[in-house]
Amino acid sequence: MLKEYDCWLQYRKVTAQVNFPKTVFVQKRGEVTDNAAREFAAGIERLLGLKLAVKQIKTPPTNDNAVFLLFDDKEGKNEKLKTEGFKINILQNKILITAADENGLLYGVYRFLSLLANGELKYDLEISESPVSPLRIINHWDNFDGTIERGYAGNSLFYKNGNFNFDIKRIEDYARLLASVGINRISINNVNVRDKAKLLITKEYLSEAAKLAAIFRRFGIRLLLSINFGAPWSLGKLPTSDPLDASVAAWWKERAALIYKYIPDLAGFLVKADSEGEPGPFQYNRTHADGANMLAKAVKPFGGEIIWRCFVYNCQQDWRDKSFDRARASYDHFKPLDGSFDDNVILQIKFGPYDFQVREPVSPLFGALTKTRHIMELQITQEYTGHQIDLCYLPSVWQDILEFDTSHGQNSKIMDLIKPYKEGSSYIEGFAAVVNVGLDNNWTGHTLAQANLYGYGRIIWNPCLTAKEIAKEWSVLSFGKENTEQKAAQIAEDILLKSYRAYEKYNAPFGVCFMVTPNSHYGPNIEGYEFSRWGTYHRADAKEIGIDRTKKGTGYTGQYSPNNESIYEDPAVCPENQLLFFHRLKYDFIMKNGKTLLQNIYDNHFEGYDEAVSMTEEWKSLSKILEKDVYKSVLSRFERQLVNAREWRDQINTYFFRRTGIGDKNGRKIFD
Repeated sequence: MLKEYDCWLQYRKVTAQVNFPKTVFVQKRGEVTDNAAREFAAGIERLLGLKLAVKQIKTPPTNDNAVFLLFDDKEGKNEKLKTEGFKINILQNKILITAADENGLLYGVYRFLSLLANGELKYDLEISESPVSPLRIINHWDNFDGTIERGYAGNSLFYKNGNFNFDIKRIEDYARLLASVGINRISINNVNVRDKAKLLITKEYLSEAAKLAAIFRRFGIRLLLSINFGAPWSLGKLPTSDPLDASVAAWWKERAALIYKYIPDLAGFLVKADSEGEPGPFQYNRTHADGANMLAKAVKPFGGEIIWRCFVYNCQQDWRDKSFDRARASYDHFKPLDGSFDDNVILQIKFGPYDFQVREPVSPLFGALTKTRHIMELQITQEYTGHQIDLCYLPSVWQDILEFDTSHGQNSKIMDLIKPYKEGSSYIEGFAAVVNVGLDNNWTGHTLAQANLYGYGRIIWNPCLTAKEIAKEWSVLSFGKENTEQKAAQIAEDILLKSYRAYEKYNAPFGVCFMVTPNSHYGPNIEGYEFSRWGTYHRADAKEIGIDRTKKGTGYTGQYSPNNESIYEDPAVCPENQLLFFHRLKYDFIMKNGKTLLQNIYDNHFEGYDEAVSMTEEWKSLSKILEKDVYKSVLSRFERQLVNAREWRDQINTYFFRRTGIGDKNGRKIFD
C-alpha cells in the first residue's frame, strides 16, 4: 500500500534476493554509527519483516554468518573508499558494509536498503561509492510566522506564530529522507532574515535551534543559520554594520562564540546581502569580500564557514534604460573579486544568471572563478516551474546543466568540475537547493513532486546518473515492482520524463523568461514584468522579440569563454531553447526545423497543452490500481495543471497573433 507520507521509504514487503543473516555487528564509533545500525535494522523489518539483533563490537568476528557494519578509514587503501564513501559486499555467508567514516556508513546502509527495495541485490555483488559533491545542502526559506517563501506544500516544519514549533518525530522522519539521498547540510531559516527571525541567533531561541541540530546530527546533517548582515545595527544596537569597523567585527566574534556554545558543530552562516532590499557591505562602500571575510574570521575558530549568495543585482532598474542588463550582474560583481575571499568563504551561485527560470543559460561564473571556493544553487521548490501544481520533473533540466561545457580548459563540463576545492582550480564544491517540503501529509503538495527532492540528492551524489535512471529508481521505490505495482511505477516514470519538456513548451518561449504573473510567479502574464523595476524584459513588439545580449547589444555573451561566446553570438548555432535569451529576432526568423520563430511558438504551445492532456490520461489509467487518496490527490493536481496549460497556450498564442496579425499555418484556434 502506497503511503504518501513515507515517500521513497515505503513500508512495503519485498522478496529477499539473498539469504539474510539474523545478526548485525556494528563497529562502535559515535551517534551517527549507532543510528546507522538502527536504520539498518528498521529498514530490514520494513522491507522483509525480519527482526535483527544488533550487537556492538570493537573488532569483527571472522566466521560469523552476519551483517557487518565496519570502518576502513585508511583512505588510499581502496581508491574508491573516500570521505563519506562506502563499500557493499554480499557474500554467501555474510554481508559487509564498510565505510571510511560515520556518514559513509549511514549512506551505505541506505544504499543497501534501496538496492533491496529495487530488487537489485545478489550474491557476489560488490559496490563502492563516494559522493562526487562534497557539499550537498538543502536551503529552507521558512519564516518565523510559519509561512514559507515559495512554499507550495503547507506551512513550516520548524516554526509557527513567531516561535519554534516542531514535531520531533516528523523532524526525525524528514532527516531520514534527506540522509537517505546523501544530504549533509541544511539551513533552517529564510535567507531573507527579517523581523523576529533576526532573533534566531540570540539566547532566547538558540536552545531550540540546538534541539533541531541534535536531531539532524544523528543523520550526518549539520545545521547552517541564515543571518542578517545588518544585525550589529538592528539587533546589537551599534551605530553601524560596516564590515571594516572594529566594533562590528568584535560583535560578530562574540555572537559566533555564543552560537557555537549552543551548536558546536554548526556548519556556519548563510548570507544574502545587498540583494532585493537586504542590507550588505555596499551600504558602506565596501566590497562583498570585505563583508564575507569579516564574518569568516568570526566563525573560523570554530571550524565554521560563510556561504555567501551571489544573487546580487540592481532591483531598481529603469525599464527605459536598454543599456543595463540584469543578467550581467553576478559576473560583474564577483569575477573581479576572485581570489579576494578568505579560505572559509564559499560563494553560492545560482545556476543561471537570472532567477531559476524554466530555461536559461548556465552562469558564466562557473569555470571562470579559479581562486575562490564556490557551489551551485538550484531550486527544488517549483517557483517558476509550476508551484507543485503542474508536474515538472526537474532532474531533466539539472542533467542539461551538468552536461554544459564551460570550455575553460579540458574536462570543463559542470559535472567534471565538481570536486573538493583546490587552489587555482575552477572546481565546484557542491550544491545547495531551495527545498520543496512543508507540513502537507505528503511533504511536497504534489505526490509526484517527491521525485524532485529525491532526484536532487541522487544527481548531486552522482552527476553521471541520468534523469531517466533516477525517475526509474524513485518510481519503483515509491510504487513498488510487484504485479500491478509495476504498471504504476512504469507509468509514473513515463509521466515524469515527459513533464519538463511539456511545461517548457507551454511556458515562455525559447528562453525569453519572465512572462509570468508578478509576485506569485504562477500562470501567464505576458507583460507583467515588462515595465517593472526588476530588469526582466522581453520587449516584444509587432516585428521582434528578445534582448540582444551579443557584443552588439549588452555584451553579456563576452562573459563566457571564447568558444561559448562564439556559439551564443550566432543565432544560427545558439541553442534554440535559449535563443531569445541571447538574441532579439524577427518573427519570421527561420529555425532549424525550417519553420519561422512565430510558427514554432504556436506549435510548442499547442503541443505543450496536448502533452499535459496526455499525462493526465495516463494517470487516469491507474484509477483501479492505486489507493484512492493517492490517485485523487494527484489527479486534482493534473486537473489544475490543464487549466494553467490552457491559459499559457491561449494567452501566449493570442498575444503574438494580435502583435503580428499572422495566424497559425495549421489553422488551429487562436483567439483574436
